[in-house]
Amino acid sequence: MNRIQEMVWTSLVATTLCWIPIRADEPNSPLPNADRVPEAPPTVLPIWPGVAPGSENWTQREAQYRGFDGKLMIRNVVIPTLTVFVPDPKRATGAAIIICPGGGFRFLSWENEGTDVARWLQERGVTAFVLKYRLKETPADEAEFARDMLGFMLTLAKFRDRDLSSEAAQSLAEDMRVSGSAAGIADGRQAVRVVRQSAKKWNLKQDCIGMMGFSAGAMITNAACIGDDAECRPDFAAPIYGPVFGEIKAPAHAPPLFILCASDDQLAEASSVRLYSTWRDAGYQAELHIFEKGGHGFGMAKKNLPIDGWINRFGDWLSQRKLIRPSVTSSTTLRGG
Repeated sequence: MNRIQEMVWTSLVATTLCWIPIRADEPNSPLPNADRVPEAPPTVLPIWPGVAPGSENWTQREAQYRGFDGKLMIRNVVIPTLTVFVPDPKRATGAAIIICPGGGFRFLSWENEGTDVARWLQERGVTAFVLKYRLKETPADEAEFARDMLGFMLTLAKFRDRDLSSEAAQSLAEDMRVSGSAAGIADGRQAVRVVRQSAKKWNLKQDCIGMMGFSAGAMITNAACIGDDAECRPDFAAPIYGPVFGEIKAPAHAPPLFILCASDDQLAEASSVRLYSTWRDAGYQAELHIFEKGGHGFGMAKKNLPIDGWINRFGDWLSQRKLIRPSVTSSTTLRGG
């Protein structure tokens, strides 16, 4: 079994076949055998006044489930929100980062690529906002959802981002187009606007509003970076293992980028290189990290590989821009490296 096949089948098991459903009457059900100390629930903010544009007639119901590792997943999002993680005022830097979890626009890897990242940033003085953006409607029935995901994963298995002219690449690009990516991208841009307009409330610097995203969330991040409206464009950004379909153009006033992936990620490695080259050729700031091994979708999960320290490299990049503080103690660092 090659690397991409292993990634696909591992992802399939993690996201469809081994879930632990969370009942609607138990939205805060704890992880099995969890020993995490209970904490006050973070603030959750709607990003649109009223119904989000384009979803006025949506009738699907949001659902939560847990993967084989106990991590929370969310699907069928209709009401996009920002979940806020506020740092200790004594350590706050005034910087904010909006985090966009991935999931192929079918689900959100809410903890591994969202709240776990937010807590890491929060401890280091950054106000983190996890974006719950709108997704493609998936079947309410769990068995049907599993079949839907199987078809999607088989499409991913055929994709190589080194050949965007292939039938598999065209098929995946079309899938992303019809899978709610437009709604998710609109939510991403609106999230930047909301955070910037609320900067005073959260004690933020208006020119220190960043965004990072994973996989599909990186696509949302990239879309925000190339937008024409400065109010909706982040001041810095970090697309993490993000596929890029079509031509890449660096806009005027493009923000600095931190780009990261693994070389054995056939969904995002070549895209990451193209994005970096486009930014540098246009004279804009960008930093690119490619680890030898790691695959796709690693997030904050420990793999016992050098890539486990990826977020510390992101921290180095933020530190040189004076956007982050060191961890309070080395023992509280979530990742190695």
